[in-house]
Amino acid sequence: MAAVRRLGRAAAGLLLMSVFSVLPVMPAQAVPAFARAMGVPCSVCHTLAFGPALTAYGRNFKLHAYALKTQSTIPLSADLIASFTHTAQSEPAVPHYSGNNNFTVDDIDGYFAGRIAENFGAFAQVSWDGIARHTSWGVFDARWARDFTFGSTSTLLGVTLNNFPTVQDPWNSTYAWQFPFPATRLANQPAPFLQINGAFATQSLGGTVYVLLDNALYVEAGGYRKLGDRLQSDLGVPDPAAEHGIDGTAPYWRVALQRTLGAHYASLGVVGFAPHAQSPGERAAGTDNYTDLGYDATYQFSNGGPHTVNVYASYIQERQRLFAATAVGASATIANHLNTFNLSAQYAFRQTYSLTAAYFDTVGNSNPVVYAPGAWFGSANGSPDSRGYIIQLECIPFGKVDSLAKPFLNLRLGLQYTGYLRFNGGTDNYDGFGHSAQDNNTLFLFLWAAI
Repeated sequence: MAAVRRLGRAAAGLLLMSVFSVLPVMPAQAVPAFARAMGVPCSVCHTLAFGPALTAYGRNFKLHAYALKTQSTIPLSADLIASFTHTAQSEPAVPHYSGNNNFTVDDIDGYFAGRIAENFGAFAQVSWDGIARHTSWGVFDARWARDFTFGSTSTLLGVTLNNFPTVQDPWNSTYAWQFPFPATRLANQPAPFLQINGAFATQSLGGTVYVLLDNALYVEAGGYRKLGDRLQSDLGVPDPAAEHGIDGTAPYWRVALQRTLGAHYASLGVVGFAPHAQSPGERAAGTDNYTDLGYDATYQFSNGGPHTVNVYASYIQERQRLFAATAVGASATIANHLNTFNLSAQYAFRQTYSLTAAYFDTVGNSNPVVYAPGAWFGSANGSPDSRGYIIQLECIPFGKVDSLAKPFLNLRLGLQYTGYLRFNGGTDNYDGFGHSAQDNNTLFLFLWAAI
């Protein structure tokens, strides 16, 4: 049993060390193909002149299957993200990079994004990952949507087929479009992440049905299944046979209320995801069962003037029943929980200059096997508790009505600083090897360009 427990600790350590390379590249929804199709600048759909956060018009465009107008241009786009990452202390280097002060081309993406036929459109990405050095499919979201009227109730009915739980969401308070974007992948990250937060991105495919009643009440439900290993390999997903993949169908649900009062917009929502999952060595031992239940809110102020404000909040509770992991010694207990809170507030001037401040906090029960001691990536006390803040300054010079070469030329420049108040359960010597939470503080400079 001791040998099995050591094997579990080793597996957990290897998992943490590979976080840099296996976490999915975050999607980029702000692509100029949409703007060209609509004949408007990117700033009409996005709260900044270029970036993933959506305005009311942008949300409506997405919910209507990216197909509000006749497609008058070829719906193709491309983007590039390049960055520089500096951490307070040098950390274990990932392949192709040093332990600190790394310049990189994070990814180069190609997109099909727009209307295919009446009431039908898609957003599809092919991505070259400059850190992992491979090409694969990225975000995929194909939709059909149509407006109906039942008595005095206006109803939007839609169907989405996508490969990333929450990527279909029109709000920026859920994971796929949540601040920060972009974010460094060459700095140490806290050990745990929720299943709904990208754990099955690009390795699964799901279908959901949604309705929007009187532009106020949004209801969505459906489910996700793991794609076959052969198909994943054909799509460029690395090593699908080693995945902690969905077993059966994982239900997904979403409810939200939204209201606009003059220049003020607000939404409140609930989101849920309940996968049963297995790793290759656990199939004879059953599954690990998760239930993620989240609450989120959005506030936006925009009166057509130079000042805009966006506030996003989310709180997600994950209930874990690690039957398989416990049976093979990769978890100390069956019953676990993990809760995360995220809050961000952004002020923008003329959709060009932006300041964002964010706070994040993750807490969970101790599990000395899942969160085992280990240099940099481990936890000395078996706790996943981590918290910190992010400050980001940005300049988006193009993408407005009077911008040069609109909507073909789009550029976003950013300076992002992440500070940790607690990391993997501690502040000083959190890993049992003498490292402090502040050793992981990160300065991240990025350039994001799109055509």
